Amino acid sequence: MQSLAKLSGATMPIPLTILLLRKRRILQNNSKVPEKIGILIPQFPGQTHIFFWREILELQNLGVNVTLFSTRMPPAGLISHSWSDTAMRRTNYLVDMSVINAALALLRFPWAVLKEDLRREPREFLKDILLSLPAARRLARACKKEGITHVHAHSARRAATIAALAKVIWGVDYSLTLHGPMSDYGPGQGFKWRHARFGTVITRKLRGELREALGEDVPDQLYLQPMGVDTDELARNAPYLPPEAGEPLKLFSCGRLNVVKGHQDLMDAVKLLRDRGIDARLEIAGQDDDGGAGYYAVLAQKIKDLNLEDHVTLLGAIGADMVHQKLLDAHIFVLASWHEPLGVAYMEAMSCAVPTVGTDAGGVPELIEHGVNGILVAPKAPEILADTIENLATDGEKLKALSAAGRDTIVHGFSSRKGAETLIEGLKA
Repeated sequence: MQSLAKLSGATMPIPLTILLLRKRRILQNNSKVPEKIGILIPQFPGQTHIFFWREILELQNLGVNVTLFSTRMPPAGLISHSWSDTAMRRTNYLVDMSVINAALALLRFPWAVLKEDLRREPREFLKDILLSLPAARRLARACKKEGITHVHAHSARRAATIAALAKVIWGVDYSLTLHGPMSDYGPGQGFKWRHARFGTVITRKLRGELREALGEDVPDQLYLQPMGVDTDELARNAPYLPPEAGEPLKLFSCGRLNVVKGHQDLMDAVKLLRDRGIDARLEIAGQDDDGGAGYYAVLAQKIKDLNLEDHVTLLGAIGADMVHQKLLDAHIFVLASWHEPLGVAYMEAMSCAVPTVGTDAGGVPELIEHGVNGILVAPKAPEILADTIENLATDGEKLKALSAAGRDTIVHGFSSRKGAETLIEGLKA
């Protein structure tokens, strides 16, 4: 390989030389980080996975060689991002229906390691192990072939089971992240966390719950790793402007179409606002887990029942560029979740300096400070939500203050780079 001195001669522009020198310094600073790491994300790339992609790009910017793994492709209706095709071409999908692979994996069943867990856990745990074994074998073989010595599982459900099996049977080092309440991620949590090199959790609340539930099974190194956004990309090119008198009130929401996201409550609030003479218009970006064959139909029917066909629009799964534009067009962002571990959608809105209304549920108060950088309301309370939106709509100075403070919060505390740096910190420990 040519030396940097030669590369910095007449044939190479000075900026490129600086970039190479900067990358060398990054690699030197990360000398304890494995040369190659794997990132395992279930059903990647789905509609809510943009924060994973941002983190992956930041890892690469920091000099880390990333190989992508996933369980299987998501349904076609959930593949919506401009980068989805690139991501899928880069991803190794582990679900394998081969009878030979399954048989060879089953021969390595770790009875001795799992004996106590199988005794304590419900039968569902054994089913999860059996379903995960073939994928774990494929993961281990791919890691050996590619020289990958560490895999980070960005889920505490089956992805973590696969990674843990690859560790106890084939010796592949791994870590994992808890993104929500443990009840959402199935049995066998002790097994998944006990064998991990380190773990990350997206909120302080979840970190406390994890330690209380698992005790000594939690790895010694447990990092706080909030999800993050690209604050350079998610920004405004012009100042935020509150609604003017007589102008329609433009509301925007973004989130998976599921009853726990509270979209139906937001629709009820819009109905109340319109009954009060306020010309509220709502657009909702997102799709259900069945690619439009599930909760989408329930919400579409509710729009008809409330006679809001001309005022509420379901946009389906849309790309990041369109989400960005919708945020810039909105007067207020609202997500009425019944429970939210933290909320990337809130972060995106706040990064774009859109005044944000969320619910006082889950980890959201670790992101939104009521009255300072956003507004919190009780979940499942459409009338309170309508009152809050009505009061904000007539208070332009408050909206401007929330706009500026929300943006400042994300820039200083919730960028995607911080998530990448947290993983590197764990790998270096």
